[in-house]
Amino acid sequence: MPDDTVRARAAALAASARRSVRGAPTALRRRWRTAPPHQRQTWRLSVTSAVVGLVVAFTAVAVAGPWDSGQRTAERTRAGTWPDDSGRDHTAEDPALPEPAPSAPEVLRALGAAPADGAEGAGDDAPPPAPTPTALADTLEPLLDDPALGPVVSASVVDALTGKQLFGEGAARPVTPASTVKIATSVAVLSARGPGHRIETPVVRTGEGRIVLVGGGDPTLTGKDLDALAADVARELKRADDASDVRLGFDVSLYSGPGLHPIGPNDNLAPVSPLMLNEARLDGSDHGPAPRAADPAAEAARTFAQRLDDHGVTVSGRPSKVTAGDDAERIAVHRSATVARLVERTLTHSDNDLAEALARQTALAVGEPASFDGAGQAVRARLKDLDLPVRGARFADGSGLDRTGKVTAGLLTGLLALAADPGRPELRVALTGLPVAHFTGTLHGRYEGARGAGVVRAKTGTLTGVNTLAGTVVDADGRLLAFAFLTTGTKDRYGAQAALDRMASALANCGCR
Repeated sequence: MPDDTVRARAAALAASARRSVRGAPTALRRRWRTAPPHQRQTWRLSVTSAVVGLVVAFTAVAVAGPWDSGQRTAERTRAGTWPDDSGRDHTAEDPALPEPAPSAPEVLRALGAAPADGAEGAGDDAPPPAPTPTALADTLEPLLDDPALGPVVSASVVDALTGKQLFGEGAARPVTPASTVKIATSVAVLSARGPGHRIETPVVRTGEGRIVLVGGGDPTLTGKDLDALAADVARELKRADDASDVRLGFDVSLYSGPGLHPIGPNDNLAPVSPLMLNEARLDGSDHGPAPRAADPAAEAARTFAQRLDDHGVTVSGRPSKVTAGDDAERIAVHRSATVARLVERTLTHSDNDLAEALARQTALAVGEPASFDGAGQAVRARLKDLDLPVRGARFADGSGLDRTGKVTAGLLTGLLALAADPGRPELRVALTGLPVAHFTGTLHGRYEGARGAGVVRAKTGTLTGVNTLAGTVVDADGRLLAFAFLTTGTKDRYGAQAALDRMASALANCGCR
């Protein structure tokens, strides 16, 4: 069965299910609202499981794997329809860039939040009730006493519809966020660059028989991308009768400062460079820890020279590090996936290389140096411009590997609530990219048998002695909540993770009124 047909049927099933729920008799809806929380949770999970099961079953027939540019295909069907652009080919000129993110009203409606005024469905019913602070405290405070969480615990729960904090425990205390800082990196770059922005990797001609591969900050370049770029360069050189005996240079002047992260050489992050091939991975993987090239730019340039040769362009000598100059003539360019899709990949897989690249894109957008320091200053300034509580925050890097970075639980929930704002659709992908409990990304192996499975969406964070979790959940009444739980001084990584998961699951099962 063709992909488009399967996806259309899946979308129709999901839409039909949503219409059925919205069109349920008034008596049935009243029964839902007055039922005990555990019954509402059971009904909600049953309906959700049925709909998602149908969608996944139809979609799985047509796809070899569950991922398309970092977003689950079933998730994409549920959330809304992207333009017809799978993200596999980013070299073509594309004057009509994709929409900023999956349909925001559909995402929020599926998650239980009320649509924006004037949107389809607005006014059908009042939004579900929010938990009361007292009842929420009664639910969460006993869980905060779990010794597995360590001596320092910060927590914040916010009503995503109003932005009001419903629960806080040390919510204004700056602590090490680990990888949950990627939420801040994502919101900053989406705001600064826009979700439709694409990172360019050009090839320029500088004269005297030299062409230069210029690093633009895209760590997702693949061998296929470089082959297509080499083919474009070869056509241009042959057209100009200039395809024999060229010299190749590579330009990494876009970034400044040290390229090596303070943690030193590490399989979790390549040396940070504006030019690299497949995140400088040496084992063919596409995410997770991996051995890395010591000089990513030189490695990418050598691969590009080979691809030029494959297309009939003779490269003399070894590629050399140069600075192209502003007056160089552009002869070809590769364009990355959109920033929206890069953000999804960053959040789903906790991609450190992409996070550092996106932080530097923020710096370039606001005129700061593309370095660790410049990127950190740019992210902080951008979030401050969005009226987020950045007091005490320090962004030492974009990935969260540097434990000297500090944020507050209140800042993380503020970021998530802002991304859920119907008036900020350009930020929506900061929610749709979050891993889904027990199903995707860094939450794939967690929540087995837990009540939050399939309902909690959250970014994880783990360093030695630090365990964090921040994301969104729909409670038993159908209210969308943003939460952040940050711990420091933990002794048992897996015990701490389980304790955090219990807290998020408690929110999913909570009517709390």
